[in-house]
Amino acid sequence: MIEKAKISDLKEIKMLTEACARAMISLGIYQWNEHYPSMKKLRKDIENQELFKLVSKNNILGIIVLSAVKDLEYEAIEWNSETENNLYVHRLATHPDYWSSGLGQQLMNFAEDFAREQNYESIRLDTFSLNKRNHRFYQTRGYQRLDDIYFPMQSDAPFHCYELLL
Repeated sequence: MIEKAKISDLKEIKMLTEACARAMISLGIYQWNEHYPSMKKLRKDIENQELFKLVSKNNILGIIVLSAVKDLEYEAIEWNSETENNLYVHRLATHPDYWSSGLGQQLMNFAEDFAREQNYESIRLDTFSLNKRNHRFYQTRGYQRLDDIYFPMQSDAPFHCYELLL
């Protein structure tokens, strides 16, 4: 089941993101760390009612943030959609014990259905350039790679932006 997260979920969600960070680092992917995503950022996602959790047997196995807010980092990107009626995906994560089990697909199916139901023109996101698995994941779903953005506090490597027109 996928539903909005609550403040009471915050500790478990932070533990999930930390497990993801450790697992990615063990694979040489320095996308997340103990500082990102921060507890403060996750709390704000929940308070803004943008963070959704995937729950099975009372355990949070995945999260996704869905936001209509366009971050400043995206201003320079030449997006394909013609309006500003777009949904942004952030902080998609599934517990490493369940990688390759389809949970990421479930979360993205949810995001795409949500975007269509809310009449968004497109879905936009970014993913770490050195996370090749993520690139295949989004490209297989029909997302088109566009320009790069940088988050110097996270990595010197760029993040690739993707968009799916709905």
